[in-house]
Amino acid sequence: MTTTVDLRYRLGVAARALAAIGGGYLLAAVASTLLAVLLTTLLPLSRADAVALSTMLAFVIYPCAVLWVFATASAGRAWAGILGASALLGGVLWLTGSLS
Repeated sequence: MTTTVDLRYRLGVAARALAAIGGGYLLAAVASTLLAVLLTTLLPLSRADAVALSTMLAFVIYPCAVLWVFATASAGRAWAGILGASALLGGVLWLTGSLS
């Protein structure tokens, strides 16, 4: 009985760790790319300044995503939230690329 509970707990932690590491990186990368595109489009920033600013903001997004993953009620919700947010931002990025 305890080995089943221990295994389930360890697999849940492993799934959250994968969501935090891989999914957090995916979310930060997509958000950084979208921010760079939006900053060059909406503000009078050069590409280098927009990329530098969006990269610095990605260093804030990534740990927030990691904290959120471990604060959710389940690993499934963590994966759904990370992948959903990444897909939403990726869709907006795709739309901005197809509109220009």
